[in-house]
Amino acid sequence: MAQRYVMAIDQGTTSTRCILFDQSARLVSVAQREHRQYHPRPGWVEQDAVEIWRNVDRIMPHALRDAGVSADQVVALGITNQRETAVVWDRHTGVPVGRAIVWEDIRTEDLVGELGARPGSDAVRDRCGLPLATYFSAPKLRWLLDNTPGLRDRAERGDVLFGTMDTWLIWNLTGGVSGGLHVTDVTNASRTMLMNITTQQWDDELLSFFDIPARLLPEIRPSTEIHGRTSRVVPGITIAAALGDQHAALFGQTCFAKGETKCTYGTGSFLLMNTGEQLVKSEHGLLTTIGYQIGGEPATYALEGSIAVTGSLVQWFRDKLGLIQSAPEIETLARTVTDNGGCYIVPAFSGLFAPHWHSEARGIIVGLTSYISKGHLARAVLEATAWQTREVVDAMTAELGVASTALKVDGGMTADHLLMQTIADVLDVPVLRPMVAETVSLGAAYAAGLAVGYWPDLEGLRRNWHLAARWTPQWNAADREDEYANWKRAVELTFGWAKPRRSR
Repeated sequence: MAQRYVMAIDQGTTSTRCILFDQSARLVSVAQREHRQYHPRPGWVEQDAVEIWRNVDRIMPHALRDAGVSADQVVALGITNQRETAVVWDRHTGVPVGRAIVWEDIRTEDLVGELGARPGSDAVRDRCGLPLATYFSAPKLRWLLDNTPGLRDRAERGDVLFGTMDTWLIWNLTGGVSGGLHVTDVTNASRTMLMNITTQQWDDELLSFFDIPARLLPEIRPSTEIHGRTSRVVPGITIAAALGDQHAALFGQTCFAKGETKCTYGTGSFLLMNTGEQLVKSEHGLLTTIGYQIGGEPATYALEGSIAVTGSLVQWFRDKLGLIQSAPEIETLARTVTDNGGCYIVPAFSGLFAPHWHSEARGIIVGLTSYISKGHLARAVLEATAWQTREVVDAMTAELGVASTALKVDGGMTADHLLMQTIADVLDVPVLRPMVAETVSLGAAYAAGLAVGYWPDLEGLRRNWHLAARWTPQWNAADREDEYANWKRAVELTFGWAKPRRSR
């Protein structure tokens, strides 16, 4: 009998990948294509959803071809995606009404301020688990309805559809204008601000508060469930899972027990802790979200600390400052010095996310003297990711009263050994990286394989987790706390920078 595989599509912020995994969770083949980022105004970040769909059209056959695998050897497909990025398209033509608005876009800053001043705004977080912020999908969707001529009328007639990227891809893969499924999973729905975090259904009061027609919205389904079969690109493959990327990473890191925690280091970084069936409403700036939902079982909740800018700070250092030629060079440059020389970089490019939630904050470099070299700046870039992680971990400790004993990590930035060591130093706990670093894709594959019985149960998935690298703390306690105090002073200086625009 021919070998069988699970396929994962990982639709990320900067690229889309298609990966095949075997039953031992080994990566068999990978195909990847980047897509363009558009920045038409300061703080605006857009993508072309059609370009992303075309990339999927290319990479699925490519991944099969590279592995020498036929479509009938693929038992299931799992889809994982950048989460809050919002796309609206015409259900009759399949054409988006404009570019997708990316999760890090802050054009809705004024709108969020107006909504926050309205009666009933205090109840929003209780209902959806999220603070009013530019980060989430509902303000983006409301902005599109307000600023795209004729769109609200089309939405109320049912002529346009809304989705995050999972919804857009599933709709296209299952037929598009010829009967494509308009669905999302509970994890992606939990990032819109429109789903009731308790009932896991679209919430009429939230829809009314944001003034969004219900006819736009996809059906909410469990994370692991057979949604349908592909009829385009590579027909006949069972779509058996969808999860937001960070929830997929939680699944891929096999954080199935309450209290288990992972952090994914990518464009931004996202720390999730499994809280089981307990819905924890945060008092310390964290997000209450759905971890995952397996079939008809109760949903597993999670606390999340979202950090907007980590890997993208390295990209900025490379592309905008030109101080390195490639991202890996930052580790080499940072190792030319032994410390940051008293320099700190707070990358509040899109405001500050967890645990602060200051959308008006803007990035700063502090502590500059004539002594500072590009090596010190490189080290400050890496330390910014470590200190932001520390702030989120401290918030989780305060929330639950239990300190973390280790941190499981994944994502592209984990290839930087100096960064991983620095994170261990500032957290004062071991940092653990698994053999399969592609845990977002692996989590989508696990969820899909679980839905069709390719893997029998969660314990079987746990046995696939193997340690590849471990970093243990080396700093002394006094240095750690002195540096942390300096970091917190630097963060406070970013608050209140951007002022509301005067109306003309």
